[in-house]
This record gives sequence, structure tokens and C-alpha cells, in this order.
Amino acid sequence: MSVEPLDTGIVAGHLHLPEDSPRGAVALTHGAGGNCDARILQLMCSRFADAGFLALRYDLPFRRRKPKGPPQPSRAAEDREGVAAAAAELRERVSGPLLLGGVSYGGRQTSMLAADEPDIADALVLLSYPLHPPGKPERARTEHLPEITVPTVFVHGDRDPFGSPDEMRQALTLVSGATTFVEVTGAAHDLSRAKSDPSESAVPAALHLLAVKS
Repeated sequence: MSVEPLDTGIVAGHLHLPEDSPRGAVALTHGAGGNCDARILQLMCSRFADAGFLALRYDLPFRRRKPKGPPQPSRAAEDREGVAAAAAELRERVSGPLLLGGVSYGGRQTSMLAADEPDIADALVLLSYPLHPPGKPERARTEHLPEITVPTVFVHGDRDPFGSPDEMRQALTLVSGATTFVEVTGAAHDLSRAKSDPSESAVPAALHLLAVKS
């Protein structure tokens, strides 16, 4: 497995290349406070590449505009356009199945795009999905979940203040497609600080769902 930079002028990040011809592709993006160099993205993309997938970790448009700071809610549609651009880039490179996903905000925007465009991906990998703001479970971000029809893996720390494991499992019942819940013991919202490598269980779970679909 090797890593090389990618910058098309529209999509920027890093490609993790499998040793042989890729059997599929995956594009993962970061959360509101991070970028494509987040450790969890590096772990996930490396493991996907080891499994034979071309793996892209990339920056959303809001991060390309400014190296620090949170996204602007009024410009979230532009970030979803960035997800679509990453998907299109990988579709041009690989003929196999495509997985899309990301951490927290990035995963949420990806899932919203998949709800609107069911053919954008063959499966989703959502890391630390921000189910609700910390301490505000009444503000659940679940409106679009019933529109998600592709297989989806949710990877979540058992100490995540954006949603407890029980809250997440309940939310998964709203998703129309097949789902798998991967609970990461000892991890909060930042899965990079988990005691174990979340990719060890997350990637096999995603590939299993993909195989079940196909």
C-alpha cells in the first residue's frame, strides 16, 4: 500500500493505493474541526487499501476555503457538492463498488447526499454520526435517515456525547437500508483516541454489508 496526494482543483486529499488493481473505492472525509489528515481517516483508508480498495481521504469545501474554523450551516450544500465531486472522481478511476462516508459533520453531509441521491454510493461508512448536540437529545438529526436505502455502517464510541449507543441503535431503526452498528469501547466523539484501532472492526463490517448487498 502506498499513499499519494491528489488535487484536481475540485477534489483535494490523499489516495491510499492497493497493491493490485482496486476491486472498489471508498472516499472518506473529516468532521467540523478536522481535515483529511485526521488519524481515524488515515487508519480507515489504510485498512481499506489493504483490503484491495482505492481509498481517498479528502477535504470538504469549507476546509479548503479556510484551514481552521467550523463550517457555515448556510453553505452546507457546497460541502455536499464536494462529496459528490469526490464520488465522481473515484467513479472515473474504479469500476467496482463505491463507499462514501466520513467523520461527524462529514458523515452527516454524506448521508444527506445519499438520502437525496440513492445512486451516489453503494454503501455508507458513518463515523461518530452527530445524532444530536451534546446534552440536547430533543434536537435529533434524523429527518433524512428514512431516505437512506444503501447499506450503512455506523461506527460510534460508547462515550460519545453526540449520541449514546442506545440512542444510536434506536436511530438506526429509521434507516431504510441494511445497517450495522460498530461500538468502539472507551471512545468519545474523537475516535482517533480510542484504545483500540476502530478500523479493525469497522472496515470488515462495511465490506460484509457490501457483500450482502451484492
